[in-house]
Amino acid sequence: MIQETIVITQNSSGLAHIAPMGIHVFPEVQDEFIILPFRPSTTLNNLLENKTAVINYCDDVRVFAGCLTGRRDWPLKAAEKIDGRVLACALAHAEVELVRIEDDETRPKLFCKAVHTANHAPFRGFNRAQYSVLEAAILISRLNMLPLEKIQAEIDYLRIGLEKTAGDRELEAWGWLMEIIKDFIAREGVYAGNLSGTGSAIAREGVHATSQPKTGAAKAGISS
Repeated sequence: MIQETIVITQNSSGLAHIAPMGIHVFPEVQDEFIILPFRPSTTLNNLLENKTAVINYCDDVRVFAGCLTGRRDWPLKAAEKIDGRVLACALAHAEVELVRIEDDETRPKLFCKAVHTANHAPFRGFNRAQYSVLEAAILISRLNMLPLEKIQAEIDYLRIGLEKTAGDRELEAWGWLMEIIKDFIAREGVYAGNLSGTGSAIAREGVHATSQPKTGAAKAGISS
């Protein structure tokens, strides 16, 4: 099973790095995790260097969206059993140590074991808007890999749940992500009104950038 989490690592100088990441968990073995960072990435470098990380369980989707839009300055506190940092708004967290590595040219598997877990606040239930923001964040991270029409169609669907159930935090996070799409359209020289589905979320942004020079696929400011 894959859980969407916030993974915090730090380098030898103690500088923390916050990254949204889907980690593999095993319900039958609750203290084992697999983290699969891409090469190259700060998360991978830090884990290989320090052999520890903190896995944070968080329901504030602004953290996920923020990390994909250049907003990584979230309040942290000291970990309890390892030299690391914990997300202050985490509902729960697990402090893990690297046990072994299954190497790969693209995404090595880092097998980790929990040395400490803690609960901080109750989980208050599922919310469709939170799901919408998480899925939109994943789409934004793949702007350079997926056809814009596919992203448009999925964003349109996700917006339905967002508009029905979002609170202020979810709306703020969604706005950050839509700004990334607007910037991508401008860089790629796409006129959103010409995309299929004139009532789409992307077309409603009203972005006309046909005069903009193309600069290649957007990376969405991602550095995992």
